Amino acid sequence: MKSNRTITFFLVLFFSVLFTSGTNSQPTEKIYADCLLQIQNGFVHNSQPMKALLTGSEVAEFRTTLFEGNIYRIATCSPTDKRIWFSVYDTNNNILFSSTHQNFSSSWDFKMEGNMECIIEAGLMPGSGDSGLALVLIGFKNAQ
Repeated sequence: MKSNRTITFFLVLFFSVLFTSGTNSQPTEKIYADCLLQIQNGFVHNSQPMKALLTGSEVAEFRTTLFEGNIYRIATCSPTDKRIWFSVYDTNNNILFSSTHQNFSSSWDFKMEGNMECIIEAGLMPGSGDSGLALVLIGFKNAQ
């Protein structure tokens, strides 16, 4: 009798975890799919989504290595149309791009002239609410 209760308990636990994880991932999957639409026109997504749940003025920091001979596209998205600012720095903290200087563009295309590790910072625009998900995707294509 005790083993039947144990099996029932674990089955209930298993299905509740399965159901909960499936419903929580749906908004993230939708925003990911929507953001992939910005990575088109010959660009290939690097398969490494960078995402962070931000509150207030928090800033997410992501690191990536970019390689010479490629053209890159960085795209940002949020599930609730919250605007996201982003900046790209080299490892010496020199700014390479900032969407704040480009009318808060949600994407940026650029060509790499050498291999470089970069830091991407992203945050919610002031006035976008108390919290939100920031998603950053990188696509690439050969420059030739």
